[in-house]
Amino acid sequence: MAAFRTVPERLLRPVARALSARNSDFLASKATLGRPRMYRAALCKELGKPLVVEQVPAVEKLKASQVRVAVHSCGINFADILMCLGKYQEKPPLPFTPGNEIAGVVIETGEGVKQLSKGDRVFGLAALGGFAEECIVEQSGLWKIPSNIEYNQASAFAVSYGTAYVGLTNKSNTQPGQTVLVTAAAGALGLATVDIAANALGAKVIGAASKDKLDVVTSMGASATIDYNKESIKDKVKELTGGKGANVIMEAVGGQVFTECLRCIAWGGVVLPVGFASGDIPQIPANVLLVKNCSAAGLFWGSHMKHNPALLKESVDKSLELLVQGKLKGPHISGEFELDQANEAFKFVMQRKSTGKVLIKTR
Repeated sequence: MAAFRTVPERLLRPVARALSARNSDFLASKATLGRPRMYRAALCKELGKPLVVEQVPAVEKLKASQVRVAVHSCGINFADILMCLGKYQEKPPLPFTPGNEIAGVVIETGEGVKQLSKGDRVFGLAALGGFAEECIVEQSGLWKIPSNIEYNQASAFAVSYGTAYVGLTNKSNTQPGQTVLVTAAAGALGLATVDIAANALGAKVIGAASKDKLDVVTSMGASATIDYNKESIKDKVKELTGGKGANVIMEAVGGQVFTECLRCIAWGGVVLPVGFASGDIPQIPANVLLVKNCSAAGLFWGSHMKHNPALLKESVDKSLELLVQGKLKGPHISGEFELDQANEAFKFVMQRKSTGKVLIKTR
């Protein structure tokens, strides 16, 4: 009968523990299967309130034309701040993640994406969602990052250089030797305009900014500067041009600054309203346009994505080509903040401490 005795309990305990652990792992994995993958993002939950960094669920399935990008850095544009204040023309439903100018690595592509592959370094334009560890972008809004360009430069490039390129070429046909006046010249768009106009197009650039920011404008290629807190834009431009005025004016301030600019525009010149940093939207006197045979040509670069995507793509392609060829100095970056510091980054921009671009770093 001894042969039929059961196995001693002490010998079965290790087997029981192993089976129990295996069952626990199995049950845990089943539970995980039901949960979405998460990543960190800065959320605007209430307009005018600080952003909140939280774990958010990842989109599970991409549409055919979409690309999932692991974001390394995201450039801050003033539109991001206005959107979070509820003062921008586009008002996404709450909550939303701001940021659209990203650079990172492709981690997944939709079945219809043919130009990009997993592992490609890319930069470009997301509809929203850039202040995050990852975001979804349409393939048409992405460009490959050249091997000699870093993520930081790439995430500071598309909007400012694309806007400057369209303004200086398509809108005004800037020629070598012409005078280009740039207001808010120490900002991202201002410096990009100085860079392209002076270094690629051979124009004479006058940059207007506050005194403490004029050195960076000069270093980018401006041949003259104006401290518009102390000097008259009209008088200084007239003096610098022998009374002829500026052929092209990239104007981002509005208000009295715009009025001063219009008073020193050259005969047949073009003024490009690209923003109203002062908060004062000017009225354009049509009689000045008539007498000086000049033009006012509005420029909202982002709307080209809908109305003229070919020109938008060309503006980035051509600017990028100039950068790779060494004909441009490239984006100037004055601040880098971690994702958890997104509110500090906004404050840095709003307090006018920045020059050029400010970035959110996520990796």
